[in-house]
Amino acid sequence: MYAAVCPKNGQLSALILPDANTEMMSLFLEKVALDFKDYFVVMQVDGAAWHRSKDLIIPSNIRLIKQPAYSPELNPVEHIWDDIREKEFANRVHDSIDSVMDSLCLGFHRLKKWPKYLSGMTYFPHLNITL
Repeated sequence: MYAAVCPKNGQLSALILPDANTEMMSLFLEKVALDFKDYFVVMQVDGAAWHRSKDLIIPSNIRLIKQPAYSPELNPVEHIWDDIREKEFANRVHDSIDSVMDSLCLGFHRLKKWPKYLSGMTYFPHLNITL
């Protein structure tokens, strides 16, 4: 699952895609650009090859910034993954990839219904930027 969050309003955008590569990242960025079409999106990414590929198609309303090395806790989306792991995956054994995907989707939909909760978990003081 690829995911992005607007910490200020708790809005989520996500896609479940078959691979982690440049082509899939480009599809995801296209979706984010549409979901947040009224905004200029600054998206924090790690050093994965598909985040920095010269073939990556970055929409005009998105700018990618690389997070500092060894600091995933600074990326708001990492806190979403922590919440989903804790609530949908803890102490469970999945017997198929479909079961894993179902749990992932349950967590995403649960969070999408609670924008104030999402904002509280992801809107860090250093993100409060006014243009």
